[in-house]
Formats: sequence, structure tokens, C-alpha cells
Amino acid sequence: MLDRSTIDGLFPASLPEPDVWQERYPDRVLAPGAKVTRFSPSPTGHLHIGGVYAAMIDKDVALHSGGTYFVRVEDTDQSREIDGAKEQFWRAFEYFGIEPLEDDTNGVYGPYLQSARADIYLTYVRQLLREGKAYLCFASREELAAATAAQQAAKVPTGYYGAWALWRDASPVAVADALAEGRPYVVRFRSPGVAGNRVQYVDAIRGRIEMEDNYNDVVILKSSNQPLRLPTYHFAHAVDDHLMRVNLVLRAEEWIPSVALHLQLFAALGFPTIEYAHIAQLLKKEGSSKRKLSKRKDPEASVDFYVESGFPVPAVLYYLRGLANGRLATLPLTEALAAPILLSECGSSGALADLVKLEDICADHVATMPSDEIYREVLQWAATHDPELWRVMADNQDVALRALKIEREGVPNPRKDLKKWSDFRPIYGYFFHELFPLVHDLTGTPMAGIDRAVMSSLASDFARSYTDLSDPQEWFDQIRALAQRHEFAATPKEHKAAPEQYHGSVREVAQIVRVALTGSTRSPDLHAVAASLGEAEVIRRMSALTA
Repeated sequence: MLDRSTIDGLFPASLPEPDVWQERYPDRVLAPGAKVTRFSPSPTGHLHIGGVYAAMIDKDVALHSGGTYFVRVEDTDQSREIDGAKEQFWRAFEYFGIEPLEDDTNGVYGPYLQSARADIYLTYVRQLLREGKAYLCFASREELAAATAAQQAAKVPTGYYGAWALWRDASPVAVADALAEGRPYVVRFRSPGVAGNRVQYVDAIRGRIEMEDNYNDVVILKSSNQPLRLPTYHFAHAVDDHLMRVNLVLRAEEWIPSVALHLQLFAALGFPTIEYAHIAQLLKKEGSSKRKLSKRKDPEASVDFYVESGFPVPAVLYYLRGLANGRLATLPLTEALAAPILLSECGSSGALADLVKLEDICADHVATMPSDEIYREVLQWAATHDPELWRVMADNQDVALRALKIEREGVPNPRKDLKKWSDFRPIYGYFFHELFPLVHDLTGTPMAGIDRAVMSSLASDFARSYTDLSDPQEWFDQIRALAQRHEFAATPKEHKAAPEQYHGSVREVAQIVRVALTGSTRSPDLHAVAASLGEAEVIRRMSALTA
């Protein structure tokens, strides 16, 4: 073990002692049972929808217990940090309403960025070195690779332990010589664990869990040849969660194997242990099996997919809450969003994320929204993601509202074609003449076989005789009369009885009008569409078929 003066000489002379940090971050004053939770994303990648899922649970548990919730960005692995990742985190937090309740501007337990907490970690690394619970390791990459190869050849677990822990029992003289040579080093935790030992802990979701104890001497402070000495995740989280007074760590189940090490670190640092809750990962069905929802394979795994597509936030949160607690999926949306998420009801097996189910929930939710609210949501989304649509909608609010009200307000079964805000342009874009390309022929439609001269004559007659009638039946009667004037049967039944006498029936004529007005063979009630467009625009669009 190195003497104290040598250890202290490895650190800045002004580095505070642990009691300074203990006073700087006092115990929180909380009501009994209040939970302090944190969400800790790493900017080595963009946020996964599973992160929103975890943060949502974090915040909900904190709020309903009378506690608090914050975001701590874990950016200690700076060599792998992705440009723009941090900015994406905050866009996602804002979009989904999972902003922290405290941060650097209104919280006293910051900084909330780990790279800004470097001195705190150095204090506690120095403490462990002084107590002999950590040591300097000068092993080169080549030596570590050789040890791993030897372990693999011997068919034993890989790691830095036992005979392969090259510097664990090095003499102070050997360490001093290495320091004098200027060799770079890392600081490793001197694990008290023994291979084969078992440890237990009680998980807030999964109950009692038993696992093999940790016997690896993991790195807790990265290489000394880096300008900013930062810890590894394992050490940083133990120090931060204690000083920031977190009392419930909710994280993905992939961290369960690390609990043994984390319990050792808390004990070595003299910190009380923290309650852990490991949530099940989100899964995707693939054929007859299930697999982890992957950002590499699945677009819907990325938070940006939901933001850029404009999924309505309440519906997404309702869906995610239902995955967390099945009970919530049976409640109406408003009730489910207000009800608490209970860790006791979180499952230990993976929850299946079904995009089709989510879109159905979104469609149901949007169908209950007033037209003016939908308009505001689409306009807000379009301002960032579809500027042309934003401009057209902003200039034509009355047109947009008329379109949205068709078969939506005042009817027992409102339309459910709008699932997300990016659907607005393909579904409602034809209501705006700026967005609608005139239809000049019926190519690609079931009416493509109608003689061009017949179609042109019919369209010309329509343009001359059309009247914008308010009564739906009277309005359609003029379509029927038009059909008969151009040798189309008045009813499909008449056409079926003598197909050789007609070009088709009034059904085909109505579809010609529908395609001319909307660009599609499917649309809401044709009379309502025509009324919304107005007489002049209807005639302009039908006239395009005469060219």
C-alpha cells in the first residue's frame, strides 16, 4: 500500500476532503416514503423510447410519493459521445413532458452533468486509495489482452482478478518506480469478493434476487494520461446517487449483474445502500419469437421517430403506462394519466411494444379531440417538421377547421383516420389548393378504362351545370342526372342488368368526381368535401379533367 503523501501527491492539493462534499449535499428534507429518483442517459447514443419509458416511471413515482426527480447526464465516456445527443435528450424530455423537477437553475444538488463533477469523484478515489480499497494499475493494453487470451484458453471467466490482477499486490517500490517513469495508470477497485460466493438483494420490482458476488477489480478512474480525469459509470453512479440523495434507482434489467459490484462500492465508500428497481426491457415480436426493441433495426425504437412523426403525446404516454401497469391500460386515457404507476405491478418479463396497437390508441385519442385543438397541435408540429404545411395552414385556418370537422364533430362515430400529425398532409392536404396537384386523367384508378372523350365531356358538363347545394340528397341528385346525360346508369343495379348499354353507373361518376376533388378514390362524405372546398374550387378541379 502506498503511503499517504504519495497518494495525495497524485491529486490536486486543493482537492476537498469527503466531509466538504457531505456538507455541500446534505440529506434532503422529505416526507416519509418520498422517493428521489433520477434518469441518467449517456450521450454515447440517442435516446431510445425505452428511455422515455423509464424516465416516465421515474418521474411518476417521485411525484406520487411526494419526492423529486432529476436528470443526470452521464457523460464520463467522452471518447464515445455523439454530437447532438444531449440536445436530443432535452427535446425528448420537453416533447414527452418528462422534464426534471430540479436542474442546474433550480436545484441545489448539481451540477447535473457528470463531467462537471470531476473533483467530487477524485476526492472519493483518493479516499479509497488512502484506505487500501483501491490501487494503481499500470498494465498495458498488450498485457491485458494477453491475460484475456490466457483466460479464454484456460476456459475460465475473463476479468482482472486473482493471478491476472497484475498490480493488485504490487510492492510500493514497484508502484513508485512506475510513477517515476511516468507510466500512465488507472485506478482499480480492490474487490473484497471471492469467486463462488453468492450475494442477495431485494429488488423493488422483482423481489429477492441472488447472484454471484463480484470478484473483478474494476477500473474506477480512467487513465492518468487524459487531461480530465473522469471515473467509470460504476464508481460515478455510487458517488452521485449518495451525494444527490437518491433513494430509488430505477434502471433497465441489463444492469442487474452489476448490483453485486455496486453494493461493494457503497460499502467501501461508507455509504448506505440504495433501493434498486430493474424494469423489463421493451420487446418486439419477430415472427413467432420476441427480441429486444433495437435502435439499429427498428425505427420506432428511436425517440426521434415519435417526435418527427408527430405522435400525440398523451396517447403515447397512455400506451407506455399500460405497458408498465396493465391495470392502467383498462382505464380511460385521462384517468390512466392521472393514476400512479406502482412498482409492485411492473412485470419482470419484457413488455411487447406494438406499433399497430399504439397507432390505434392514437387514432382513438385524436377522434375525441376538438377540431381546433387538432389544428393547434398539427400547426405546432408542422412549424418544425413541415414548414410548407405550416404556412398553408396558418394562412387558411378556416379551411383546415372545416376539413377537420367533416365526419368528426356531432357524429356518434367520429373519423379515426388521423393517428399522428404527419398524417395530416396526406389525409387533408387536398383541402388546400396550394398543396393539391390537379388531376388531369384517371390513370391508376378503377375508372382508367372509361373513354377519354366521355370523361372529358362529362367533366365539362359538370363544370357548366354544377351548383353548390346545401341539401346532401339534392346535391347528389345533380351527380345522378349528370351520369344519365352521359349514358351512365342511374344505379349500380341498372348497370349490372345491362352493362353493354352504359359506360358504367352513377357510382363510377361519383368516383370520377371524388378523384378530381381529392386525388383519391377514398375520402370522407363527398358532399361535405365539396361544400368545404367551395363551388369555385370544385369547378376548377373538375375542369382539369377536360384538358
